[in-house]
Order: sequence, then structure tokens, then C-alpha cells
Amino acid sequence: MASRRKGSRKAEKETDWQERVVQIRRVSKVVKGGKKLSFRAIVVVGNERGQVGVGVGKAADVIGAVKKGVADGKKHLVEIPITKANSIPHPTTGEGGAARVLIRPAAPGTGVIAGGAVRTVLELAGVRNVLAKQLGSSNPLNNARAAIEALASLRTLAEVAEEREISIQQLYSQ
Repeated sequence: MASRRKGSRKAEKETDWQERVVQIRRVSKVVKGGKKLSFRAIVVVGNERGQVGVGVGKAADVIGAVKKGVADGKKHLVEIPITKANSIPHPTTGEGGAARVLIRPAAPGTGVIAGGAVRTVLELAGVRNVLAKQLGSSNPLNNARAAIEALASLRTLAEVAEEREISIQQLYSQ
């Protein structure tokens, strides 16, 4: 009976993570006998409580590629601070290849105003009120990576005060 409970707890932890496929693309490699076809899946994994990651998987079938993408996404998780208004602490930008992403906090009730892969990353991170804009490339993988980089660069007031070795009140007075 106790082993069943442990298994159910593990199942609860596994279902805690959500995964969304951003893109599935058929790719080919030229080999001696001709072309070898495989699938590339871009997957975003998040728990909607401040942890999110982007993963890429390649396999001969779609299901295998998605599984590899989920595993890769869980390896590359970033932790982000979320405010009481379910937004981010300050505006930020991120770059991934030729893609640039601008992310700004928004007032409660605004929702997620973003497009494509950036929207998926923000939703799975647990951000509910935010404005985002993709600049440059429209490549979903680069935009997702740029969004992850932007979110990873976020810092709270407490973290900044700790880095500078001053109190939060002194931050406000400067």
C-alpha cells in the first residue's frame, strides 16, 4: 500500500510540469545511401510557478523527438521572479541568434500580450500580465531562447540590494 502512495506522489510531481510543442519540422541529412529523414521538435517545459526551459529533440519519429525535447528542456530550466501582480519585476531584453525579444511588465488584468514562441514561454513560466515584442528574426527556436535569456536576467530588489551590500530602503533613497 505504501509503495502505491509513493508512485502516486511521483506521478503528481511529473504532472506538475506542462510541456508545449512550439514547432515540429522534418529535417534531412544526406548520407551515402541517399537522404535520411528525421524530425526536430522544439518544446517548452514549465511549471507555471517561475520555472521554464526550452528544449530541442531530434529523432526518426515525432514522438521520440518530443520526448527528447522535453528531457532537454528540463535540463535547461531557469528560475524567474514573479511579482504579486503575476508580472515581471522590470523591463528586459534578450537575444538568441538574430532574434531579439523585449519584455515589459504590465498592470493586473492585461494578460499575456506576446506572439509565437515567446507567448508559450511566458505562459508556462507563470507570468500572467506582460507585454512582449519579437524584434529581428521570426525563427521560433531563436525567439524562445531569447525569451529565456531575457527572463533569466531578471532580478528582484532584494537580489540587487544583496549584491550591492545595502538595504532595500537605501535602494529606494538613491
